[in-house]
Amino acid sequence: MSLYGKLEKQEADYSAVVEEKIPECQKMVNAGRLQEAIEILLQLEKQARVAADAHSTSRILTTIVRFCFEQRNFEALNENIHLLTKRRSQLKQAVTKMVQEACTYVDQISDMETKLKLIDTLRTVTAGKIYVEIERARLTRKLAEFKEAAGNIDEAASILQELQVETFGSMEKREKIEFLLEQMRVCLLKSDYIRTQIISRKISIRAFEDEKLHDLKLKFYELMIKLDQHDSNYFAVCKHYKQIYDTPRIKENNSMMKEALKNIVIYLLLSPYGNEQQNLLHIISQDKNLQQLPKYNELVKLIKTDEVINWRSLIEHFEQDLKVGDSNLPATDAFKSEEGAKRWADFKTRIVEHNMRVMAKYYTRISTKRMANLLDLSEDDTEEFLSNLVTNKTVSGKIDRLAGIVTFESQKDINEVLNDWSHNLTNLMKSINKTTHLINKEEMVHAAKA
Repeated sequence: MSLYGKLEKQEADYSAVVEEKIPECQKMVNAGRLQEAIEILLQLEKQARVAADAHSTSRILTTIVRFCFEQRNFEALNENIHLLTKRRSQLKQAVTKMVQEACTYVDQISDMETKLKLIDTLRTVTAGKIYVEIERARLTRKLAEFKEAAGNIDEAASILQELQVETFGSMEKREKIEFLLEQMRVCLLKSDYIRTQIISRKISIRAFEDEKLHDLKLKFYELMIKLDQHDSNYFAVCKHYKQIYDTPRIKENNSMMKEALKNIVIYLLLSPYGNEQQNLLHIISQDKNLQQLPKYNELVKLIKTDEVINWRSLIEHFEQDLKVGDSNLPATDAFKSEEGAKRWADFKTRIVEHNMRVMAKYYTRISTKRMANLLDLSEDDTEEFLSNLVTNKTVSGKIDRLAGIVTFESQKDINEVLNDWSHNLTNLMKSINKTTHLINKEEMVHAAKA
């Protein structure tokens, strides 16, 4: 089955007639008799269309729109595009050729109003026609660009979202991904983060394995970083930077490699504690390129060490490098942007959580006053942080608020829990059997006395 549906059998060949008539009509157009030349071509078009001569019909249609454009008669151009597409049993191949020809005129028109009218005409005649879906998609993208340039972001986003390009079978993979990335970009400009997330799932990550699409891969992950930064999903941002870092063209560029690696370290340390986060932290700590970033390497080693980190000491050693940097190694934008203050506060929170996990390893009981002193926090803040960690099951402990004592319990794995349960159940059954035996003994003694 062809893209154009069932192909009609050609009954006659009008190629010779068309070859003869087009030069004659060209002379008439040059003499200012455009409408007369179009009438002659329309009559010839009808004959070729009825005879299912696709080649000749295509030539006639493209010639008509070309004549209108050359004479700068844009009103006639729009009228004839509408007229020719609505003709009964119009050949799809001919319509496709005409639309493709007319699309080339859009960029050649300088007047914006005229340009928009032509785009509107072409989008109207291509609506619902699968054989010109690619041309319609390209026109839609251009229209959205014009609307965005005029400051109408909402309208540009609505226009782009009309098309579901992921269903276009005839569109090449690269162009399809480019269109989806454009939809994501405009949705981010509109601050429509939910729709951006939906569109991002339409892009297959496997496609980026092709080295020819690595430029689109970088654009995709840059957009995903903006999306997840808005939601403060730090670990997702870290993984996006990891994908950028693993791209060959980034590793070949020393400055871009360092920038990506710095962001990986920062967002990894901002991420909540978890198995996946710890696994990635171990992988990054083994990366040889981290040796080129001494301060970041030192920070990673500090976090990996099971020792309490003094926040004030950490600020003295790392704040300048993380927020400002120097001429040779400038800082990232993580702590510079509008969200920088919030991220810095989150970074302090992660250090406090790290310190509490360390305490849970070395202490079984500790006073809240001593704990607050070690953490450089108030007792109320210490209690709040500890409560959150216990709720998230990061540490296991209890607080005696009256006595001001925190008791840490060692976390048991599943096998230990099952063994304890089995042991307790065995003891319970022994106690029940012993109790039953004693009851029977007493009953027998009373029965004998009676």
